[in-house]
Amino acid sequence: MSKTVADHRSKSPLKISISIITCSSSKYNEKTHGKSVDDPSGDIIEELLKKKGHSIVNRRLVLDDKKMIQNVVKEVLFDTKIEAIIITGGTGIAPRDVTIESIKEFLDKEIPGFGELFRKISFDEIGSAAMMTRALAGIANNKPIFCMPGSPNAVKKAMECLIIPEIGHVIKHAKGI
Repeated sequence: MSKTVADHRSKSPLKISISIITCSSSKYNEKTHGKSVDDPSGDIIEELLKKKGHSIVNRRLVLDDKKMIQNVVKEVLFDTKIEAIIITGGTGIAPRDVTIESIKEFLDKEIPGFGELFRKISFDEIGSAAMMTRALAGIANNKPIFCMPGSPNAVKKAMECLIIPEIGHVIKHAKGI
């Protein structure tokens, strides 16, 4: 690691308040019909963040629906208690997968390296099918937003290899501190 990166990391926030959003029509429909819903990807995100001392302000479950995703993200973006947003699910290439399109409209700046590195990590594990993997990160309202697939394995990789090591550093730059 370069001296500059180490210096920036040392001056970055250590404890961050985060909102987790899971995009899944099937899970959302189960919940609205009173069924118990498992959200292993959301659970992994929460567990890994808490292990590092971060706090979860809220967890939301939404349909794979552009309007619903955007309404929840708007709400979270303007919540002063929340410093970062992590979204799982709805990033595939099927017609119903609209998370990336829903979030892009909010971004003031994209962080293309997140998707590039995520696909590289995925390629090393699953091979050429990684080309269908969509992941997005960027800054909106001085807050980082990370969007990744809904697969628990993909979530674990993204969290451990990319998000957790850099989230404080990203916030430092996003806020200009």
